Amino acid sequence: MLKSTMKRTAAATATGIAVTAMTVIAAAPLTGDVKIAGSSTVGPITMAISEAFRAEQPDVQVQNAVTGTGGGFKRFCVGETDISNASRPIKAAEYKTAKDNGIEFIEMPVAYDGLSICVNKANYWCNSLTMDQIKALFADGSTVKTWNDLNAEWPKQEIKMFIPGTDSGTFDYFKEVVVGDSGNIRADVTVSEDDNILVQGIANEAASIGFFGCAYYFENQDKLKVVSVDGGAGPIAPTAETIESGAYAPFSRPLFIYVNARAAQRPEVKGFVQFYFRNAAKTASDVGYVALPRSVYNKAMRNFMSGHTGTVFLDDAGNKVHGSLTELY
Repeated sequence: MLKSTMKRTAAATATGIAVTAMTVIAAAPLTGDVKIAGSSTVGPITMAISEAFRAEQPDVQVQNAVTGTGGGFKRFCVGETDISNASRPIKAAEYKTAKDNGIEFIEMPVAYDGLSICVNKANYWCNSLTMDQIKALFADGSTVKTWNDLNAEWPKQEIKMFIPGTDSGTFDYFKEVVVGDSGNIRADVTVSEDDNILVQGIANEAASIGFFGCAYYFENQDKLKVVSVDGGAGPIAPTAETIESGAYAPFSRPLFIYVNARAAQRPEVKGFVQFYFRNAAKTASDVGYVALPRSVYNKAMRNFMSGHTGTVFLDDAGNKVHGSLTELY
């Protein structure tokens, strides 16, 4: 595995959960800034925790920019941010950029997500899709234009697609699962790094479809209908239970924050990350994601406190390492 022995860490960012829901431990007053950027999927967790942290430490300014996972890593790997929100593990090329710039980091899983495929509430015909149908619809070169092209029993309504932009970790994860590393997603789609815009697009277009993290579906069930996915074991919808068990395959995935090891030496960053992981499990559930096993949170904090840097998702040659989060951690 790609690892080193430096000691450090950083944190996250905010809006949403009541401070009373957080585990607050009296601490010495802190000052300074914590700079965070990255995934819009991880954003709700980080934002809620940041809001509560600021109530406890009002002199610490937590900045959280939504740039997409790829955009966040671009800034993080050159030292512009202290923490990067990520809806996928760091890539080999990003790791190399960080190493070339003297950036060591601590990889910290924060929650499980189930990438959710959604359609408009008025869509009465599409309740589930097979992986073959998903590929036929989204792959580059697709000839599918209407719902009838996907299934002869469905109406001849033109499909409008709303998907995350290419800087999004959700886009990367979907692309890898559906068409592989060497494949591409069709270009005649509406894209945004802001998942709320994707939700609006699907809610306003009767024949639309799109995808994003499960929290955005759970929060907008009054506006959207989720599509069950048949990954080979029959149609399965994203729920807390199916995401945690992995039954919602192949779209269950872990979410992360990456902490700059040098930044983690600063008291405000260290304090923020410790606060984050005291509250990560409950906050993940509160904002619509699925908490990790306590053993994974404990391992992440041990890594943080000991300064254990690197990623478990790449080997020493930079090749991807596959396995469940509980196996790898």
